[in-house]
Amino acid sequence: MNDEDMNDSERNRPNILITGTPGVGKTSTAKLIAEQLKMKHLYVGDIIAQNQFYEGFDEELNTHIVDEDKLLDLMEVMIRKANTEENVGVVVDYHACELFPERWFDLVLVLRTNTDVLYDRLIARGYNDLKRNQNMECEIMQVVLEEARESYASEIVHEVDSNTLEDMHANVGRIDAWVKQWIQDNNS
Repeated sequence: MNDEDMNDSERNRPNILITGTPGVGKTSTAKLIAEQLKMKHLYVGDIIAQNQFYEGFDEELNTHIVDEDKLLDLMEVMIRKANTEENVGVVVDYHACELFPERWFDLVLVLRTNTDVLYDRLIARGYNDLKRNQNMECEIMQVVLEEARESYASEIVHEVDSNTLEDMHANVGRIDAWVKQWIQDNNS
C-alpha cells in the first residue's frame, strides 16, 4: 500500500496512538477509549505475540526483539480494514512510537507518570533491576515523548498525566470530546 491508500480523507473516524514508557497505563487507557468511543483497540504487544513477530531474544533485558517489518505489514492491513470495511477508528497502544508511519494517526497521546508511581507499577510487574531502571530512566528523560515529537507533527502530539484512575478517566473524557470534534470537522 502506498501513502495515499490510508489517508484521512477516506476515513469517517480518527486513528489514535497511545504511547509511553511501560507501566504508564497505555493499555488500560486504550481499552477504555475503544470501549467508550466504539473504536477498535489494537494492542501491539498481543499482535506481536500472537503472530510470533520476533527476530530474537534479549537475555539481559528478558524481552523479545521485534520484527518490525512483519508487524507493520500486518498492522497496515488491520488498520485499513477497520477504517474502510468496519468504518471504525483504531486506538493503537505500544511503548514505542517512532516505528509507525505518521499518516496512520490523527492524534498521538503520550502518557506520563510520576516516577514514584511508575516504580511501584514496574515492581508489581516483576521487572528485573536492569529493565526497571532503564524504564525509569526513559520516563525521567522523556524518551518516548521526545520520540513522539520527532516522529509526528507537533499539533497531533499531546502529553497527559496518567498517575491515577481519575487521570485516566479525565483523559478519556478529553479524547471523547476530541473525537467528536474530529468527526464533525472531517465529515461535513
